[in-house]
Amino acid sequence: MTQKQRAKEVREILALDTDELVKRAKGQLILFPTLDEVYDYLAEEMVNEFQKAAEGDKIVSFIMPVGPTQPYRLMAEKINYRQLNLKNVRFFFMDEYVDDAKDKLIPMTSPLSFRGQIGPLLFNRIRPDLLMPKKQIIFPSPENIKDLPKMIKDAGGIEVCYGGIGIHGHVAFNEPGPGVAKSNPRILEINDFTRTIDSTRHSGVGGNLENFPRRAITMGMKQCLEARKMLLMTRNETPTFLWANTILRIAALGKPGDDYPVTHARYHKNLRIVSDYGTAQKPKYNI
Repeated sequence: MTQKQRAKEVREILALDTDELVKRAKGQLILFPTLDEVYDYLAEEMVNEFQKAAEGDKIVSFIMPVGPTQPYRLMAEKINYRQLNLKNVRFFFMDEYVDDAKDKLIPMTSPLSFRGQIGPLLFNRIRPDLLMPKKQIIFPSPENIKDLPKMIKDAGGIEVCYGGIGIHGHVAFNEPGPGVAKSNPRILEINDFTRTIDSTRHSGVGGNLENFPRRAITMGMKQCLEARKMLLMTRNETPTFLWANTILRIAALGKPGDDYPVTHARYHKNLRIVSDYGTAQKPKYNI
């Protein structure tokens, strides 16, 4: 799809009223009045899947993000309340930042480290006797990057791929690029759009682009798309920082193309995209 074609499509999508947007999404777009309801829905959906795994006789694998972070506290509370044992759950986490010079994982002590964040966000909140074995918590790394596709295949595939959607349509750190839908785990350059948003949106570094990581390791888009289910979300975290309205609409209705990787999920047989009505509304100006 050319840039001119995409620009025309985006103007058309942004002109739609929210009700029409939902109608055209044909059940793939789920909206809630508030972000709190979005986060609770995500947490409940995840925990319900883990419950199914607990009732079975095999380990079930999931691709997990570290952001959005808000559902994790709710997830831990639900797991503890239900006394839900996670021994049959395996997490393949999506991504992590790497050092620009050496392509080594950034230290867990960094405030940007996903590996460092997930403990306080989730695992430290769950009763220790309910946690899965550590070997069932897998982050992509330079050491396992080539083995991840086989590890997932040998594990029986991915039941659900959970994830956020970035401003340029990335899922995990699968940035726009030729053949992205067939991409495997790899280390890559982070898109400038992504770096700008991430350095200003939620990392607490005050827009420090000079020192914000330029590279990351990521699960491939191929592995995400091959999951039996996909549950994705995006949202504006505040009423004044309105960055996600357009990408939500592109994700829901945009023609599949490598310029917005999330659009390749459009024809997934079991896709749901979740957000709130505020993010789904059309922008004030359609430029």
